[in-house]
Parts: sequence; C-alpha cells; structure tokens
Amino acid sequence: MSSKPRLFSGIQPSANSLQIGNYIGAIVQWKELQASHDAIFCIVDLHAITVQQDPTQLRENTRRTAAQYIAAGIDPAASTLFVQSHVPAHPELAWILNTITGFGEASRMTQFKDKSARQGADSTTVGLFAYPTLMAADILLYQAAVVPVGDDQRQHVELTRDLAGRFNSRFGDTFAIPEARIQRETARIYDLQEPTSKMSKSASSEAGVVWLLDEPTVTAKKIKSAVTDADNDVRFDPESKPGISNLLTIYSVLAGESIASLEAEFGSRGYGNFKTKLADVVVATFAPIRERTLELLADPAELDRVLAGNADRAAEIANRTLATVYDRIGLLHKA
Repeated sequence: MSSKPRLFSGIQPSANSLQIGNYIGAIVQWKELQASHDAIFCIVDLHAITVQQDPTQLRENTRRTAAQYIAAGIDPAASTLFVQSHVPAHPELAWILNTITGFGEASRMTQFKDKSARQGADSTTVGLFAYPTLMAADILLYQAAVVPVGDDQRQHVELTRDLAGRFNSRFGDTFAIPEARIQRETARIYDLQEPTSKMSKSASSEAGVVWLLDEPTVTAKKIKSAVTDADNDVRFDPESKPGISNLLTIYSVLAGESIASLEAEFGSRGYGNFKTKLADVVVATFAPIRERTLELLADPAELDRVLAGNADRAAEIANRTLATVYDRIGLLHKA
C-alpha cells in the first residue's frame, strides 16, 4: 500500500471535448497532486445519467474524456484513472448510504434544490436526489483522505464526512473521514464573450468557449476575438475589466507567469499585442494535447484496455471496503 495520502476526484463525461476551464480548474492541479498523492481519478458516467442522455453519445464522451485526461498529463500508470460504471461497488455502497441518509438533509443539498426548482417535480428524478450519496460512495470506497473539488461541491463533501462519521459511530470504524481541498481561485475561468459568466458547455455562443479539441486556428481566433473593454490597458481588475482580467488569468496559469509580470510586460501596449501572444500560448499548450487525444481515440481497443486495467486496480480497493461494510451492517455472507 502506498505511503502517500490517497486522493479521489471525478469528472463527468458531459461533453465531447473538455474546455479550458476544465484544464485550468482541474487537470493542472490534478497533474501536480498525482506526484504527491496516491491519486484515484474517476470518470463518473453513472452521475451523468441523472439527466437525459443519448446512449451512443455518452459512451463516446466517456472515451473522449478519458483520452483527453491522459493526453493532458494524467498518467494511468502512476494514477488510477477509470470509469465509474466499471466498478459495481459504487452503486452498491451508494444504496447502503441511502439507508442512513435523512430525507431532510438530502433535500437541503443546494444543487438538488436549484436543479429541481428549474426542472419541476415531474422532471426531477430520484437519481438526481440521490446524486450526493453516490458521490459519497465514490469517495468513501477508496478511503480517500483528500477530495479536490470546486466550491460548488463543498456541501457534498460535507455530507460525505457526515455519513462516514455516522456509519462509523453505528457500526464501528470503517471509513476514513475525507477533507475537501477547494481548488484554487484560478479554477474560475469565464466565457470569452460574456466575461461575467463562468465558461460552460451550455454557453450561448461557441465563440465564448475554448475547447481542448478545437483546431488551433479556431482556438487562436476565439482568443483574439474575446470581449474586453474600451481603455486598452492590460490591467487586472475583475470588477471594472472582467474580460481582460479573465485573459490575464488564463495567460498566467498556462505560461507560469505572475499577473503582475504580465501587467508590467504588456501594460499600455494594447490588447491586440496581448491577445496575439496569449493565442500563441494557448495553442502551444493545447495543440499537443489535441494531437495525442486523437491518437488515443484512433485505437479505442487499446484505450479500453488501459481503462479496464485501471478499473481492476480500483475494484481491488473498492471491493475490500464494500466487503467490510456488508459485514459490519449484518448482511449474510454468500456460501
């Protein structure tokens, strides 16, 4: 067993390409963490079916998501990168956790309240309601010490901690109590055309989203066409200059330079020069990721073999935890 602290994090396969916000908000930090942690990364396809999905597209998105994470630097030999549905222990433990989760506490989950209010009762599924307990099962199966998440998932990790403590209190010490690691503020990347809105796959305009699998010429055009403001000074001021501040954040993370140094370099030289240089940085970062992703997708049998091997490694850990849980709660052993 590794002496490193164990880490668990997941990503939904909800689009056929990741976008720059996913890269900066998750992958950059995951790459750092896989060196210092026993890292388990999960493509949470079971979570993805809490909303309507096209079966063929879901399967394709799952492969494409895996390929992009590998191409971007998540090493499936050093970390465990697998598909959630390939390890049946996830829904099995989720059911057990459902039985110790209060209806009231599940109803208070902010994401459920927001989504159910938008969809209406008849369109809101039990799966969406139970989403947080499946997420808790994802984490607790692996005895994770650290869970890197965005601030919007903090409440779900708190529920996970509560359920772990409740189970341990009732049935004996079984689960590690995980700690949320809230991802750095650089995780928040905004739409290039609507720089007060977080970049999202549901953006109103394709021009506002930089996809990892965009053609390099398309990526450069999107950066150069990004909305800024009238005064032409390259200065970080999220309140009055959200567009240029967003671009400075992207440049800073991808180039490994401080925002202060970028302000000093570009200052009053104008947005055109700055955007051209930024476009070069973004293309240089994503072009090799795109090329490697396409190579991996060209050999789906090999990609599936890698994912299956990683799922076997994950299942060894998960099944040990699940067997202990079944024993603790009094389920009859199979003869």
